[in-house]
Amino acid sequence: MRKLKHMLERIVPEPLLERLLPLYHLSLAYLGAVFYTHPARKLLVIGVTGTKGKSSTAEMLNAIFEEAGYTTAVLNSIRIKTGAKSEPNLMRMTMPGRFFIQKFLFDAVRAGCTVAILEMTSQGAAQHRHRFIDLDALIFTNLAPEHIESHGSYEEYANAKFEIGREFARSKKRPRIMVANADDEQGVRYLSLSVENVLPFSLSACKPWSADERGGHFNFDGLDISINLPGEFSLKNALAAATTSQALGIQSTVIMKALGKIRTIPGRAERIEAGQNFTVVIDYAHTPDSLEALYIAYAKLRKICVLGATGGGRDMWKRPVMGALAAQYCASVILTNEDPYDENPRMIADEVASGMKRKPEIVMDRREAIRHALSRARAGDAVLITGKGTDPCICGANGKQTPWSDARVAREELARMLGASEV
Repeated sequence: MRKLKHMLERIVPEPLLERLLPLYHLSLAYLGAVFYTHPARKLLVIGVTGTKGKSSTAEMLNAIFEEAGYTTAVLNSIRIKTGAKSEPNLMRMTMPGRFFIQKFLFDAVRAGCTVAILEMTSQGAAQHRHRFIDLDALIFTNLAPEHIESHGSYEEYANAKFEIGREFARSKKRPRIMVANADDEQGVRYLSLSVENVLPFSLSACKPWSADERGGHFNFDGLDISINLPGEFSLKNALAAATTSQALGIQSTVIMKALGKIRTIPGRAERIEAGQNFTVVIDYAHTPDSLEALYIAYAKLRKICVLGATGGGRDMWKRPVMGALAAQYCASVILTNEDPYDENPRMIADEVASGMKRKPEIVMDRREAIRHALSRARAGDAVLITGKGTDPCICGANGKQTPWSDARVAREELARMLGASEV
C-alpha cells in the first residue's frame, strides 16, 4: 500500500492527487475493517477526542474499567496495551494507519479484552482512520488552536475533529453515549449529535472542588472523589472518565477507588522523584492553553521552566505566545531544542523569545538545558520540563531521529547532581 501511494504521488498531477488521496485512505480503512472482520463490533469501544487531555482521560478510563474487573485494551499517545501486554507507543502517531487500528482491535479480541479505549485525532480523521470503528461512547474533552497549518484554519481543524463525532453518530452500537465538556464552546456541537444518551460534564456542577500541585477533589454522585494528579485540568479529565464510566454501568464507588489509586501518568504532569528537595515535572504541554494550565497548577511554587515551544514547520503562530506565558509565570525560563525537523532550531528559540519581555536563557542542547534548570532549583521550587512528554525521539533535519526521553534524562541528571553533592 505504501508503494502504491508513492507511485501515485510521482505520476498523478497534484490537483488530481488531492482528490484521490481521501478515497485511497477511505479504501484502506474499509479494507482493514473487512480483513479483520470488524473487531470493534465484538468489544465495548470508547473513543476520546479533543485537543488536550485525551491520553490522560484514556488512562483514567482504563484504570476504572480494570478496577471493575474488565480486561482492557488501550491505544493512545502514551502506549499500546492489549490485556496484560503493554508497550510504549514509539511511533509518534496516536492513530496509526494502514490497518493498524483494526489489527489492534482484532488482537484485543483475541487477547480476551472486552473494552477498548482509543484516542482519536483530527489528523487521523483527515485520513479516515476513524472510519468503520463502531463506538459505544465518545468523549469530547475540549478544543484549542492546534495543527492550524496542516488543516488550514482553526475552523477547519474544528470541523476535522467533529468528523469523529459524525462517524460516531453512524455507529451501529446501541445505546450510544456522547460525553462532552459543557464548558467548551465546541461542546454544543457534540451534545447536539443524534444519539441515545447525551451527557454534558462541567466542574461547576461538581462543587465543592479544589486543585493544586499535589492533586485535588470534586463531588461526583454524592461522593468526594480525590485524585493525586495536579491542576484543574486533571479534575476535568477525571470527571470526563467518571461520567462515561458511570453511564456504561460502573458503580460510583468503583470509580472513586480507581481514580484514587492513580499516582502518575507517564509524560502528563509526571513527577520525577529521586530524593531531591524540589519538584520536577515532565509534561507534554504543547499548546498555549495546556502550558498555562500547567503553570497555574504550580502557582504556589517558584518555577524554573524548560521550554521548546513547537516543532519545526508547524503552528509557528504560537511560539511567541508560549514564550510570553513562560515569562509571565516562571521565575526563570530556559529555551531549548525540541523537534526542529528541517527548521533551524536556534531560529525557533528566537521566535519563542520574541514574545518575552525579559531575555531568557537559551541552551540548545536539551540535556544541558535540563541539567542547568535542575542546578538552579532551590528547596521547594518546581522545575517544569514541557513539550516532549513521552515522545521517544527528537526529530531533526533530513528525517534524523535522536532517541530521547525527558524523564530518563531528568532522572540521570538528578542522580548525577545528588551523587556529586554527597561526595
